[in-house]
Amino acid sequence: MLVRGDVMRARYRNSFEKPAAMKPNSVEKVSFELQDLHHTFKKGHKVMVQIQSSWFPLVDRNPQQFINIFTAKDSDFKKATHRIVRSAAYPSNIEIGIIR
Repeated sequence: MLVRGDVMRARYRNSFEKPAAMKPNSVEKVSFELQDLHHTFKKGHKVMVQIQSSWFPLVDRNPQQFINIFTAKDSDFKKATHRIVRSAAYPSNIEIGIIR
């Protein structure tokens, strides 16, 4: 069951006023906060997190390039590979608040 889902375009990871392209084959920090949602996870429940570059058809397709999505042609859409880096040098984490 989907508990919470949202879209955040990586071009706006640092600022909505100054969009910036991701650099291929480099590690970049992306912080993303979902709005609070009170949900009960009972004993034995598991949480799955999905990170994807497109949520089509719910959200417009992602051309995987730093171009205007709304004027992109079919030929502008490229295949892309995304990695989540998790190491001592680049720690990744997910924070879930608990109410008791």
